[in-house]
Amino acid sequence: MRRGRGRGAAVSSGQRQGRALHLGHAPAFRAGCPADRLVLYGDDHSVRLGRSLGQAMRIDGFSAPLMASWQFTKDCNLACLHCCADCAPGSRMPGELDAAEALHVAQQLAAAEVPYVLFSGGEPMSASHFWDVAQTLGRAGIYLKVETNGQRLSEADAARLARLPIRSIQVSLDGATQQAYSRLRPAASLQAALRACRLIRRHQLPLEVAFVPTRFNMDEAEAVMDLALELGAFRFNTGALMRLGRAARLWDALKPSFQEDGQFLKLLIRKREELAGRLELCFRPYSLREGMEEWLREPPGTLLVQADGTVKVSAVLPFLCADMRKDSLAAAWDYYRAACRSDDVVNALRALIYEDLPVVV
Repeated sequence: MRRGRGRGAAVSSGQRQGRALHLGHAPAFRAGCPADRLVLYGDDHSVRLGRSLGQAMRIDGFSAPLMASWQFTKDCNLACLHCCADCAPGSRMPGELDAAEALHVAQQLAAAEVPYVLFSGGEPMSASHFWDVAQTLGRAGIYLKVETNGQRLSEADAARLARLPIRSIQVSLDGATQQAYSRLRPAASLQAALRACRLIRRHQLPLEVAFVPTRFNMDEAEAVMDLALELGAFRFNTGALMRLGRAARLWDALKPSFQEDGQFLKLLIRKREELAGRLELCFRPYSLREGMEEWLREPPGTLLVQADGTVKVSAVLPFLCADMRKDSLAAAWDYYRAACRSDDVVNALRALIYEDLPVVV
């Protein structure tokens, strides 16, 4: 396994097993889903396999990904201080997939009956071909999640989303006041984000709220949880600040103290009980360390497709295992599964676990 464009060796595909199951609000069985595939979505929207089903249900037992996490573009209307993808206005990745190339990827996902696609960015809906790709996936019955900052979401956008098989729309709310919100998201409007949340619910779309804790907004975390409930969100996603992208460069300015991190985790545990049955609080794995330990125990059944079509083995490592411009989806999945077992990847993840990261256990 190499950094850059290296690929893992191909391995033979296994047989699909089980049925599609979806968390929470989603229908238990996807219409048109073959009866031979099991899908269990984790709190962080990674797709993992039921441990009770035994070794046969691990990723080697599947001939296609259970989920595609697609960074649709790096272009964004904001340049948030804590952005782990280092996105900003005009920051498109060199060689981003054009409309025809992105549609080809979508058609392969549809043909393989991948049950779930998550669109991230940047701001995915800012790409001119987003709707064509989303509709292609939607016509195939694939559930979609779209992440957005909500600044430019219009009534027309919400109406178009409502015509798709949407599993959720996630809006980032990193503060309950404009002061805290705009400190992390310069030039952004909290009212615009709140309006987006209300539009989403008005169109009966499932809403998730995401919150990234930093030293600038920790004291508003509980207020944001209560706000998420008031807005009609079904889930509140959070976890420790990750030292990735722009957040890594601004780490000393952004990172909470160990004590603040511990207090935040205690708050999450308390609010999870307090809001049980009304708002789902998702914060495990809490830290990057916890996430990597879980990954080593059981790699997720998720293909991470970047804006230029390359496929990352893990979001936190520089290793690439495939290129969707050149490789079929089946080949990319084989390369990913082989890479998960490679010494380079396993050793890199183990090394990352022991870096100086904010971890509360």
